[in-house]
Amino acid sequence: MNLCEGILVKTVIIKNVNAFQNPHTVEAKKIYSTENAEVIHMALEPGQSLKKHTTPVNVFFYILEGKGSVEIGEEKQEVEKDTLIDSPKNIPHLLSNTGEGLFRFLVVKLQEK
Repeated sequence: MNLCEGILVKTVIIKNVNAFQNPHTVEAKKIYSTENAEVIHMALEPGQSLKKHTTPVNVFFYILEGKGSVEIGEEKQEVEKDTLIDSPKNIPHLLSNTGEGLFRFLVVKLQEK
């Protein structure tokens, strides 16, 4: 992770973080990671989609830019910038870029205590 640290303030500049290989073969950058939470910045080009998958922890997505669709279980909904989506653990889900521009979102994985 490319982290700029001060005494109290820690910042991450997303463009300076290297993408990691993932099963979805899309741009994914881990920008925060602790024992309690993990945040991944993802960017999908028009027509790109995540593969339908499950996670063993609760997740939420926050849409930063663009338009797309989210599928959780059997439900599907169109989403756009400034939308937060809750995705319970062990339920199949995916996000797709259905727009004409870049679709960027944060994936926040929450560890249970």
